[in-house]
Amino acid sequence: MDIVIREALAAEYGTLGEITAQAYLGDGFLTFGEDDPYLARLRDVAGRAADGVILVAATGDGRLLGGVAFAAPGSPLCDIAGPGEAEFRMLAVAPEGRGRGAGEALVRACADRARAVEGVRRLVLSTTDDMVGAHRIYERLGFVRTPERDWEPLPGLPLRTYGLEL
Repeated sequence: MDIVIREALAAEYGTLGEITAQAYLGDGFLTFGEDDPYLARLRDVAGRAADGVILVAATGDGRLLGGVAFAAPGSPLCDIAGPGEAEFRMLAVAPEGRGRGAGEALVRACADRARAVEGVRRLVLSTTDDMVGAHRIYERLGFVRTPERDWEPLPGLPLRTYGLEL
């Protein structure tokens, strides 16, 4: 399957928001399922686009397989990025894109973007313990666990962190 990584079009935000929401729901990553307050943020691609770059993985004929939000230093999207760091958030791939390299291609695109930003030396991210498929991608691409930066956005929701030296 040919996969193209590109910036999302505004007309695709709704579709990508639903892919993201369904990926998190389907994989059981939302504590309260359909009632989880984070679900609205996952669907709000337009909100993320106002503060960062939305990248999508698409088939050659334009069907979306997944997406990710890239946040340059200083973006309101950054949760853990400090000086000289970029961050990516909300990586999600639809079932038909899994196992075909869509997730890895999106992460590689984020690393390429980070390298292109003057002064950025590291790409960072937060993830939950149960996102093991994503952890495998990160580790395969050279990301290293940074447990000293692990955090909890809400009590009882621990996030582990990774970083990639660029």
